[in-house]
Amino acid sequence: MKQFFTHTLTLLLVLALVASEANAQQFSKRKKYNSVGVTLNAMNYFGDITPKTSIPSFRLGATRPNIGLNFTRRFAPRISGRASLSYGRITGDDVKAADQTDQQAKFRFNRNMNFRNDILEFAAVGMFDLVENRNNYIRRPDFVPYLFGGVGVIRHNPKGTDANGDIVALQPLRTEGQSKGYALTQFVIPFGAGARYKVSKLFDVGLELGFRKTFTDYLDDVGGNYVDNRSVLQSGNAQYFGWDITKGKALVPGTYDRSQQGGEVRGNSNEKDWYTTLGISVNYILAPKVRNPKFR
Repeated sequence: MKQFFTHTLTLLLVLALVASEANAQQFSKRKKYNSVGVTLNAMNYFGDITPKTSIPSFRLGATRPNIGLNFTRRFAPRISGRASLSYGRITGDDVKAADQTDQQAKFRFNRNMNFRNDILEFAAVGMFDLVENRNNYIRRPDFVPYLFGGVGVIRHNPKGTDANGDIVALQPLRTEGQSKGYALTQFVIPFGAGARYKVSKLFDVGLELGFRKTFTDYLDDVGGNYVDNRSVLQSGNAQYFGWDITKGKALVPGTYDRSQQGGEVRGNSNEKDWYTTLGISVNYILAPKVRNPKFR
């Protein structure tokens, strides 16, 4: 799965560079234009607190809203650049995601972890249109599918709900006994596909599916092993989320008790976390001012 995404992104970038080199010289300034847009998305994630610990697995009920603003510049018949700022939430809950009757999932059900994470993202991507447009914005194609890929940076902060229903920031707790907290600012690789439809001279609407490859396993605060001993966790909240939250064999037969979990696997450290967006956009074209040539 990781190789598929890597190869797809590499192919996208190569196509974009080749097309840009071949067409940019022939694309006049009069045909270049800018647009601004707003997006409304459904946001979800792939990680440790999902039905299965694999990238395609997510729980539909964990979907939350994501909103964003973007600015796009058209450079060539197939090439545009886009900068975007978005804000959304991802969530996970072992009790809701894991099947306690499944021989593998019941261990995650017993783990009993939950989280929510509000993510602020800034991204810059290149867009490669599958339908060429050599005209100006007025005569642009009615329907254009496209691919995109680039780089982004996020600010995130996972939080959990404790036994009293209070929301607690998880990173400062170091629930797996880390020597220091994991970084709350991370780089991501955004990529995906979409399509836009011309509804008027100045407006497009679009539909887009985006993936975010991250470089952290802690969007959900779960990524490694339990601490060897509960006493390592220095606060009551750390002890709750890092140890006491476990249900135990009496409630989930065939799993483990708190007295047995020291040093054992808490999360899948072999896969980094991902998140996705699926949504609609409305884009307004900033009509370029055309200067007529002066004749003497």
